[in-house]
Amino acid sequence: MKLQEADLRRRTMATIGLIRHGITDWNVQGKAQGLSDIPLNEEGRKQAERLANRLCDEEWDLIISSPLSRARETARIIASATGVSLTITDDRIREIDCGLIEGMTEEERIHKWGENWRELDLGMEKFEDVAARGTHFLEETYKRYYSQKLLVVCHAALIGLTLKRLMPHIFQTTYIENTSLTLLTKEQDEWVCKLYNCTDHLTSK
Repeated sequence: MKLQEADLRRRTMATIGLIRHGITDWNVQGKAQGLSDIPLNEEGRKQAERLANRLCDEEWDLIISSPLSRARETARIIASATGVSLTITDDRIREIDCGLIEGMTEEERIHKWGENWRELDLGMEKFEDVAARGTHFLEETYKRYYSQKLLVVCHAALIGLTLKRLMPHIFQTTYIENTSLTLLTKEQDEWVCKLYNCTDHLTSK
């Protein structure tokens, strides 16, 4: 009986696919986007379409998106191609608030504030606060949609900082590419990353 219960639990565990939005002009230019509502560029839309084609071969139940337009457009492209319902947006998975550096490149920040600009209080949201809201979202979503497969379209800093908080023994540093797919679930009440920053759909023919 215990083996049957364990097998059933494995089959009914939720899977959460974290997706970074497609590329934007500000990404290309190296500008901090933060809460600035920058749309996808043409390449970003093509990236989203390629990811959508990949996801068409898989079974997903629901899409949740950040409210920022670059994430919502990515989510809409996926929903249109796969037929998966895009039901809600959630402010907790928006990008980090970059404060005074939004819209600026690294070169511009150094020119204005010097090499040590990161040590200054420039109104940026604290990393730990971003990780906390990302973690709260994932924990609540996992419980609410237990046994379902969810796609969550959001942002690089949100994904990376949340992974570092949930699994610090694995993720000391992170790099999240545009339209990458990262798969999370739980085993024995511990978060497990089944796939990290996968962009095979961008290179496959």
